[in-house]
Amino acid sequence: MERHTIAPRPDWQQIVEQQGVIYPLTRHPDDSLRPYWDESAYYSFSLPEVEALEETVAELHTMCLAAAGHLVEHDRLAELGITDPRVVRAVTEAWHRRIELPSIYGRFDLRYDGTGPAKLLEYNADTPTSLVEAASAQWFWMEDRFPGADQWNSLHERLVHAWRAQAKLLPPGVPLHFAHSSADELGEDLMTVAYLKETAEQAGLDTDWLTMEEIGWDTLSGRFVDNRLRFIRAIFKLYPWEWLTTDSFGGHVLETLDNGGGTGSTLWIEPAWKMLLSNKALLAILWELYPDHPNLLPAHLDGPRDLADTTGYVAKPLLGREGDGVTLHPPGSPPPPEPEDPCCYQALAPLPAFDGNHVVLGAWVVDGEPAGLGIRESSGLITDSYARFVPHVILQPS
Repeated sequence: MERHTIAPRPDWQQIVEQQGVIYPLTRHPDDSLRPYWDESAYYSFSLPEVEALEETVAELHTMCLAAAGHLVEHDRLAELGITDPRVVRAVTEAWHRRIELPSIYGRFDLRYDGTGPAKLLEYNADTPTSLVEAASAQWFWMEDRFPGADQWNSLHERLVHAWRAQAKLLPPGVPLHFAHSSADELGEDLMTVAYLKETAEQAGLDTDWLTMEEIGWDTLSGRFVDNRLRFIRAIFKLYPWEWLTTDSFGGHVLETLDNGGGTGSTLWIEPAWKMLLSNKALLAILWELYPDHPNLLPAHLDGPRDLADTTGYVAKPLLGREGDGVTLHPPGSPPPPEPEDPCCYQALAPLPAFDGNHVVLGAWVVDGEPAGLGIRESSGLITDSYARFVPHVILQPS
């Protein structure tokens, strides 16, 4: 794994916008606009490195599923903050009937510097983004800059195959709706959903889309309807389950949930059991079940324990995205104030720095299989909304 600098293509911004990355720049606190899509650098990997990472991701995914099963079987959902009996019932039923429910994708965030085993930082299994840049824009970048090279990237083909393979789980004769929140001002959620919709269409599915805010409730039939007053039987939502179940219409979601077998009115994708994997408490459960596993970092739910004096720790709210609420505590730091929300306390393993840039690998799974890689860089040790996406290639030794 190496970082290289390279001159960006002269018309890079126009190119990536045409490829779906309509948010190539990020506005920073000083009001400056800086590249989010950053092709002034790239990372190279050897084929053995990528093959080892693929094996790691496959094993981590298997371990995460085992941890999800453990949480359900031992009635431990409260440790994830899932205490509403209706939500507990929905998640539990979804887990038991998971082979009947479509589940498309997820993204592991990994610490990796090319010299040791990759370490799991978190699993974004419900509403992961950065898919368009990982699946599409960086592939076309590689074809422009390194024709004949390779990339860990079978995302597009696997997404189309996943929709085609799971089409039999969808209600027949109705469109599959796709939805994102209109609160997304940058367009990242919009384009992620648009891209997933495109892959579903390439798989032969009939699709439609709307915003979450446009979803209506028909009081006469007791069913969700779209902006043309058609019943919504199946919908992919880029909208976290913890929001979906607590919004003003959350009760209707749970009352009409199709959790497999077509027994409800609306089938939601990703399914409710993904709440077991998209929660940072999973990190502590994994450490409990697989202590000292080479791809895990020590993690606890009841406080940092000995991490406070040994490695230091990271306090991560159980739910959140883009680094919100994450705090770093080096060894020997004074005890912080009691957090407002429950946290997972994970051993501090600072992100590796390449030319002063802190790097996190986003390794994708599609239909449960490793499918590709996206890389984000940040100036600080927390990968936040100011991080940059940097492409990669697989290069053969010269």
